[in-house]
Amino acid sequence: MEVTAKQLRRCDLVTAVGRIDTSTVKILSDALTEIKNAGRYKIVLNMRDVTYISSAGLSELIDTQNTCKQLNRGELILAEVPPRVREVLNLAGLTPLFRLFDAESDAVGSF
Repeated sequence: MEVTAKQLRRCDLVTAVGRIDTSTVKILSDALTEIKNAGRYKIVLNMRDVTYISSAGLSELIDTQNTCKQLNRGELILAEVPPRVREVLNLAGLTPLFRLFDAESDAVGSF
């Protein structure tokens, strides 16, 4: 799994590629934690190239969202979510917790 993070004017853009599971979630967690520790809580996660997400990955998304929304500081927005990952979010009942955008530019522009 690969994770890249880029600080933009309005938010931070994180792009994940590959499988998000127990063995790889630490890579994503480290990237998101670095952003939060810097005091930035407006994050867009582009999931275009994510092929699989496990419960460990879902837990990381929930934890990040809770931290970002605490005291209305920001939020985690999901962009370009593949159909299989979107289905997992729906089955887990997590879709209402996140704003999902079909285009990265729309997600970034929403801040």
